[in-house]
Amino acid sequence: MRSGFTADDVAQQEGRRFLITGANAGLGFETARVLAARGAHVVLACRDAGRAETAMDRIRDEAPAAELSFQPLDLADLDQVREAAAAVVAGPRIDVLINNAGVMIPPRTLTRQGYELQFGVNHLGTFAFTGLVHGHVDDRIVVTASIAHRSGAMDYSDLDASRSYHHWPRYQMSKLANLLFMYELDRRLSAAGRATQAIGCHPGVAMTELTRHLPLPLRYMTPLATPFFNSAAQGAWPTLQAATGAHVQGGDYLGPQGLGEISGRSGPARATRDARDPKLARDLWHRSIDLTGVDPGI
Repeated sequence: MRSGFTADDVAQQEGRRFLITGANAGLGFETARVLAARGAHVVLACRDAGRAETAMDRIRDEAPAAELSFQPLDLADLDQVREAAAAVVAGPRIDVLINNAGVMIPPRTLTRQGYELQFGVNHLGTFAFTGLVHGHVDDRIVVTASIAHRSGAMDYSDLDASRSYHHWPRYQMSKLANLLFMYELDRRLSAAGRATQAIGCHPGVAMTELTRHLPLPLRYMTPLATPFFNSAAQGAWPTLQAATGAHVQGGDYLGPQGLGEISGRSGPARATRDARDPKLARDLWHRSIDLTGVDPGI
């Protein structure tokens, strides 16, 4: 008897509305594809309208009756995040918000507000968007982390990376921030008596376009390692479980069940002691309010 969650375990989702950030490619696209095929209305929240339209066309090729819509969202610009959130809140309520969008190990780049891109997009943009729309979400808020969080450390001393920039530590910090945020968000939702729950997930090592910034030697070696990693479709299984799994609870963290949580079916994942530290999480929460100007009010 098999154990672990896959796309085959996603129940029918008619009448439910999911908003997925970064849904035009990779894990986000695969998540949108499965949910749309199960009857959900899926809102693709992405930067680029053309890429979103292409993604929706691909989904409709497989599920012609799919209910899909596009919401412009650029997590690298907090002003645009506010505009997008206002549009979402003015529309139909959301059953599940899936925070999927992210960047991984780019060259040093800054957000519109001057923060290093990985922390700015992966955490601050996600924090701000979620903070503005959480009251419009009825069921679950999913936050996508990474096994990279295990080596992460929070350091607020050089948020524009003007003194130094090493892409992996910055990525690891942003992914630790994702988990700290998820746990703190779930604690606060529960304390406020909200039915909405926050749930974390990670894809293991999945072959998506995020690998485009890997050093050339690693990019050339990637095809050789592919059999040991998840495809994008397999990497989406933890996201799908977090968003739809029948026995998932607030504060759960899900990921692949294979060796080292690198690949395989989805189930419980391991978060580090730092990721579960309420003091670190509260500190991040309050710093994020100061950095984004968004107070979630919970």
